[in-house]
Amino acid sequence: MRESFRQELKDMKAEVLSIGRVIVDRTTDSVAALVTGDVDLADRVIAGDDEIDRRTLAVEEHSLEVIATQFPVARDLRLLHSMAYIGMHMERMGDLAVNIAKSAKRTADRRGPQTLSDLIQAQGNLVHRVLEACLEALDTYDLELARKLEELDEPIDHLYKQFFRELARLQDEEEIEWATSMVMASRYLERIADHAVDIGERIQYLLTGTFESQPTEPPADVT
Repeated sequence: MRESFRQELKDMKAEVLSIGRVIVDRTTDSVAALVTGDVDLADRVIAGDDEIDRRTLAVEEHSLEVIATQFPVARDLRLLHSMAYIGMHMERMGDLAVNIAKSAKRTADRRGPQTLSDLIQAQGNLVHRVLEACLEALDTYDLELARKLEELDEPIDHLYKQFFRELARLQDEEEIEWATSMVMASRYLERIADHAVDIGERIQYLLTGTFESQPTEPPADVT
C-alpha cells in the first residue's frame, strides 16, 4: 500500500512537469506568433488553453483526494500541497500565453518599429530560460537553482521598462496603437516569469519546510 502511495506522488510530479513543458511550448509559440504575425499559430495557442485548464484542475483534485484518503504528513503533505500550488501557477501562465496570442491576432496585419519586435523576442528568450530553469529545479529538486530564478527574472523586468522608453519615442498614431499591444504582451511575459519565481519559492519550501531564503535544515529527501 505504501509503495502504491509513493508511486502516486511520483506520477503527480511527472504530470506537473509535463504540464510545465506544455507551458514552455505555448509561451514560445505565442511570442513567435506575435513577432511574425502568424495567426494560425496564435489560434493553436488559444485552442490549447482548455487542455491546460483541465490538466491543472485534475492535479488539484487528485491532490485533495490523496490528502483525504492517505492522511499524509510532513514532506509528503508539503509535496501534495506544492504540486497543487504549482499547477495553479502553471494554469495562470497558460492564460498569459493566450493573452499574448490574442495580441498577436490583433496586430497581425500591422507592423511597427523593428526595435520593439526585437525587444519582445529578446524578452521571450529570457522567459524561456527562466521556465526551463524552473522545470529543472522541480525535476531535480535543485535548491540553489530554485533560489536563482529571481536573479534570472531581473533582466526580463528591465526589458519591460525599456518598452516604455521606446514607446515614448513614437509619433505615428498607428505605430502607437500597435506598440501598445506589444507593451501589453511584454507585461504578460513579465508575469509569466514572475509565476516561475513563485514556483521557485514553493520548491524551496518543499525542500526545506520554510519560506526563508536560507534553509534552517538540510534539504529533505522528497519523492
